[in-house]
Amino acid sequence: MDTAYVTLSRQSGLMNEMRMVANNIANANTTGYRQQGVVFSEFVRDMPGNPSLSLSRAQVRNTSLQQGMLTETGGSFDFAIEGDGFFMIETPAGNRLTRAGSFSPNAEGDLVTMDGHRVMDSNGAPVFVPPDADTIDVGSDGTMSVNGQILGQIGVYGVADPQNLVREGSTHFRPGGQVDPMDEPVVLHRFLEGSNVNAVGQVTRMIEVQRAYELGQSFLEAEDERVRGALKALMR
Repeated sequence: MDTAYVTLSRQSGLMNEMRMVANNIANANTTGYRQQGVVFSEFVRDMPGNPSLSLSRAQVRNTSLQQGMLTETGGSFDFAIEGDGFFMIETPAGNRLTRAGSFSPNAEGDLVTMDGHRVMDSNGAPVFVPPDADTIDVGSDGTMSVNGQILGQIGVYGVADPQNLVREGSTHFRPGGQVDPMDEPVVLHRFLEGSNVNAVGQVTRMIEVQRAYELGQSFLEAEDERVRGALKALMR
């Protein structure tokens, strides 16, 4: 039975990875999406009267923060960050970080995301855009102005330890540590950053995981037949 336990733990981890790879592929065209992966680790369990059992676990997720492709859109309220950093948005659950920079003014003049969450400036306050502002000028540091009058600066925030970021949904992250405005951010106006998913690599990985899972399934079926055969022989 120890062999079955080990194989089942491996199958469970492969299933978790398959779900994650499928999600990456599904979001290959999602603005600001960050590719996810899993980390396999060893879990040693003491078995009464038997040697310790070594099982595999795949419950730790990691997120690739590699730069996605920057595409010029021409949209007046489209923004992309070149290099490190995140936009900060206000959600009902608290402030969250994102790389998805497709914004627009709402009826009150606040700059918001496609979901209606307000975008924060470098001081943590909502970014306001006058209703009559048809066009805006944006500096490379995120400073917004209309007819030479400065409106504010879109906040770009850095995290002390990216490993502390907690993913929520497709493009939002909950900061798990210190978050501060960046001193010299690089903001591109009328650009959007695409997903950083390597679609070809992920499809290849999906095939590898599927084959590994099928191999494990075949092993479990063979082990089941072996146990059944042994029990029949003992019962004769």
